[in-house]
Amino acid sequence: MPEYHVEVTDISISAAQLLTQPSGLSKQQVKQAMKKGAVWVSENGASHRRLRRADKHLKLGQTIHLYYDLQVLETQVTPAVLIKDEGDYSVWYKPYGMFSQGTKWGDHCTINRWVEQNHQPQRPAFIVNRLDRAAQGLMLIAHTKAAATSLSRLFEQRQIIKTYTALVSGLFPETLFLNSPIDEQHAASHASLLTYDGKAKLSLVRVTIETGRKHQIRKHLSGAGFAIIGDRLYGSKDASLDTNLCLVSTYLAFTCPITCVEKSYLLTDNYLPKMV
Repeated sequence: MPEYHVEVTDISISAAQLLTQPSGLSKQQVKQAMKKGAVWVSENGASHRRLRRADKHLKLGQTIHLYYDLQVLETQVTPAVLIKDEGDYSVWYKPYGMFSQGTKWGDHCTINRWVEQNHQPQRPAFIVNRLDRAAQGLMLIAHTKAAATSLSRLFEQRQIIKTYTALVSGLFPETLFLNSPIDEQHAASHASLLTYDGKAKLSLVRVTIETGRKHQIRKHLSGAGFAIIGDRLYGSKDASLDTNLCLVSTYLAFTCPITCVEKSYLLTDNYLPKMV
């Protein structure tokens, strides 16, 4: 995965032109990499920012960076689905495989970039809550920095109800409280049985979390002996590698910090994991 770093010494030359010679790529290939978030600009050692426009005016002393990974740039994802547009923010269904944040190698497969490019009317898109790449479900996308700050504060203060649905192996108890620490931090999850398929020996489980530790639900359920189907990280060794992670964020509820109106969003059953 090559990287190219070129200092700007002639402002009459575009960023795309500057990168063609060291990379050996065509100008069109560089432009595509720019569009997908793999080109950055920095100045005087300051933090990098993405450079997407080939005709962007450059300054002497700036450095242009290209992080080129063809596999990343050629990756495609299933489109996100708009659940509700609230103006200052919107609620989306994030499909399996879509990212919550990009890397220096690109961000075209992230939900916020997808929303920026596809939602009408076009607006900025700021991530409020995150889901693992392998997880699916509801995500809040803010369209102003003020809305992003207000909604993020609700998550930090645990003022948002978050409910998930998971498909697990085995007969799950009617209810189960899971509070084993994660990374030496307090973590609490409440799980209850929705339905059980005795023939397939699979349980559909509802999980509400008090805390938001990394991989919390996956770790808690696996630790209790009920690994989520398709969990390639915490599941059993004989788990099918052909099955996506059966974990869906299905419900969000909170008091809107902008209008002070109670809001709730629930995915319909067609988004739930299927007992197959």
